[in-house]
Amino acid sequence: MKKITKSRKGFTLIEMVLVIAIIVILAAVLVFGTVGYLNKSKNAAASLSVHNSKVAEINAEIDSEI
Repeated sequence: MKKITKSRKGFTLIEMVLVIAIIVILAAVLVFGTVGYLNKSKNAAASLSVHNSKVAEINAEIDSEI
């Protein structure tokens, strides 16, 4: 009896779907993580802007007293 051997070239459909699914999951994690960091940086920039305007206001008051 001859054994039928199948030479396997390339990927199967299931392997390709799994690789694509893993890539999509990793991309989603990256996008949601990046959005969180962007929001935090915008909040920090706004807070710094308010702080700088208050410092400028105080400096203007001090300069007007002199």
